[in-house]
Amino acid sequence: MIDYTLTDHIATITFNRPDQLNAMNRALMRELIDTLDRVNVDPEVRVVVLTGAGRAFMAGADIKEYATQTQSEFEAFQAMGRRVYDAIEGLNMPVIAAVNGHAFGGGFEIALACDLMVAAEGAKFGLPEILLHLIPGGGGTQRLPRKLGHTRANELLFTGRTVTAEELREWGLVNHIYPRDAFAEQTRAFAATLADKDPLALRTLKQLTRIASGPVNSAAQCLENEALARLYPAEPAQAKLREFLQKSLDREQSKRP
Repeated sequence: MIDYTLTDHIATITFNRPDQLNAMNRALMRELIDTLDRVNVDPEVRVVVLTGAGRAFMAGADIKEYATQTQSEFEAFQAMGRRVYDAIEGLNMPVIAAVNGHAFGGGFEIALACDLMVAAEGAKFGLPEILLHLIPGGGGTQRLPRKLGHTRANELLFTGRTVTAEELREWGLVNHIYPRDAFAEQTRAFAATLADKDPLALRTLKQLTRIASGPVNSAAQCLENEALARLYPAEPAQAKLREFLQKSLDREQSKRP
């Protein structure tokens, strides 16, 4: 589910569930956490690139797991997700989100936990949880306002609308947009400009810029988690999740010969 390569001091971590749009399930999260832990202590790694296989970066949580959990399973799922986001943000070296396609829900939250963001032309982003009578649970309510400003962040959070990479570049969240047919090549060239720098200086700069922007507020993060845990079992959310799951199952059925 996770592909890992290390070349010229650039570690590339690829979410590899293309048939499921790289949706996040427990197995992927466990593998990703293990990979991030290994990367963080590898002296050969100077820059990390996170990207997706196929046409998506990551289309949020795997609806088959997300929509069918007990309350305790749901809370454990969310806790593991928070470990993922915190591990990405806490890496010693710069992390580039290379958003090759859709980045929704937890996928967008992963990108927000990174230090830099590049995107393929036409890539789409969103935190659509409000449309399911839910809220983001992976720090989206905390990292998006920090990076985008409260007014624009509130628009995306309150409406759940999809936004393009081109809009996010105008808003200052996406650093660069590359053509789809040259996305991997140009992303790597960008990463190489960082990998060429002094690694100690890079790590120091990351520490200092994190101090400047401020860490995620732990009390606010707890409030986000508690609010989502209350919303998840409520009937409006459960009805939407059942509907979403059925649509997903119907799409899979229609693809079968």
